[in-house]
Formats: sequence, C-alpha cells, structure tokens
Amino acid sequence: MPDHAILTADAHRDLRVRPGRSAAAGDAVMCAIVVPDEFRQVQNEYPILFRRNLEHDSFAAFAMFGFENGENLFLDGDRWAARTLPLSVAIQPFLVGRPEGAESATRQVHIDLASPRLGNEGVRLFEEDGQPTPYLETVIEKLGALDAGYQASADFFAALRRYELLEPFALEVPLVDGSVHRMIGFHVIDEARLRALDQVALADLHQAGHLMPIFMALASLANIGALVARKNQRLRHG
Repeated sequence: MPDHAILTADAHRDLRVRPGRSAAAGDAVMCAIVVPDEFRQVQNEYPILFRRNLEHDSFAAFAMFGFENGENLFLDGDRWAARTLPLSVAIQPFLVGRPEGAESATRQVHIDLASPRLGNEGVRLFEEDGQPTPYLETVIEKLGALDAGYQASADFFAALRRYELLEPFALEVPLVDGSVHRMIGFHVIDEARLRALDQVALADLHQAGHLMPIFMALASLANIGALVARKNQRLRHG
C-alpha cells in the first residue's frame, strides 16, 4: 500500500533510491500513463493507446509495455531495454502533491515511502548540508514537466472528443506457442475521421498544438509489431 509523504531534507536526509530497473522494483507493469507533451519521444519505442475512465468519463493515454497485467517486455533483468522512459516511470518513487485543502497552484514533491526502490543503498537525495543532489534536481525537473503536461492534457482530450477522434481498439495477437492474446478496452485515434476534418477543424487543432501529438500517437501504432516480436522472443527463450 502506498505511503505518501512530503519530501524534506530534515525527514529524508539519509534516504537513498535504487535507480535500477527490475520487477522487484515495481517495473513489471503492462503500461504507464503518458502526457501529450511527451508523445514525440515515447512514440519512438512504445505504442500509445487511450483508455476511458468510465467513472469520471475521462480519457488518459498509456505507453504499452506488454499485453497482460504484470507483463513488461522491455525488462531484461535489471535493465529497461529502451532508449526512452515515460516520465511517469522515470520519476518513481516520487510524485507531485499539494498542501492538503489548498486550491492554489502550489506544488510539493512527495515520495512513496513504501516503494521497494528505497533503502540504505543507492543514490542520495540530499547532500550533507540538506541541498538536493543532482539526482533529485533531475527528478524535480521531470516532475515539473509531467505535472505541466498533465495540466495541459485536458484541452487535448477535450479536442479529441469534440471532433470524435477516438475509436475503440481491439487487438488479437497470435503467438508462437499457439496462444492468442487479446487487448481490449483501449482506444486509438480514428485516422479516417482525422482525414475527413475540414480546414477550420484542422486549423483549430493546429493552433492549439494538438495536431503533433495526434500524429505521434498514430505513428506509435507501428510499434505494436515490435511489441509482438518481443513477446514471441520471450516465449521462445522462456
């Protein structure tokens, strides 16, 4: 169970984070949330799919690492075999929070004290004088980018819904062992509807900065074949 706390030098001066990647560190996940601002980098490695939250009637984007819960086909022992990590993965075990009950834009750096990444070994968060280490400064920068991207994503998803650019997506993946994996419950950009948009709609999307992440999400679907190949390779070698 997560145990979130505000990160402070006084309370966490001696805390260390293991920066390596492994299933034991919590990286055995099928997907991770991504924001439109990072689609250009993410699409180089991962398929980007969208999922609807029925409870809140909202959408979020995810970088896909596997085809079933707990499967990350990019994990190779203690190595993540990709050139890019989604921001939501790269910042773990940190997260953005704000003072309880506050309505202002003030943000705080929180840490999940229950994370298996924490221990007596690894990278220090604070120098002896209480100043953030270069590692923590980098994390804070990524947290800021992720938070800004999350705040801006509402307009992006509103535009996708306004122009009805999301369609349900289902995929059947036949594998070398004879089994078939099915991915359901996701959405993708409806390329046919995108092509049919008039100049006014396209200009609206372009001026708002939404066309680029739309194109990047479409381009990312080319990675599905590579993800299937990773799955088949894992099956062949056990």
